[in-house]
Amino acid sequence: MVDKAVLAKKLSAIRDAVARIREVLPGSAEAFRENRTAREIVILNLFIGLQESIALATHWLADEGWDVPQSYGEAFAALADRRILERELARRLRAASGLRNLIAHQYGAVDAGRIFELASNDIEDLLTFCQQLAQHAERA
Repeated sequence: MVDKAVLAKKLSAIRDAVARIREVLPGSAEAFRENRTAREIVILNLFIGLQESIALATHWLADEGWDVPQSYGEAFAALADRRILERELARRLRAASGLRNLIAHQYGAVDAGRIFELASNDIEDLLTFCQQLAQHAERA
């Protein structure tokens, strides 16, 4: 069973990252491109939210004694296979884990438009991830 203290700490970190994004995200992609401070805060907190989600997913798998996949994205799929996460959410988080790698390793220029779109429309996935794990932990 997943360590409840680790779960609480990581859920708090993810929720805080989402809150920080929401605090500074401008109303338009153009304003986001022009505001370096907002871009940096959003990108950092996207990285934190994604990193903590990945860490929590792999931690959950390890604590349950299940195989931990080789890639970050596969950890979400493995949780869906075990009915911890909804399959569609796992698919979206798997795709988002690629953005974490892009930010961390600067494989290319981070597209401000893509970041704005994700922060505006898909950030709720991190909160849904938190909700689904918390609910599953309560039932266990």
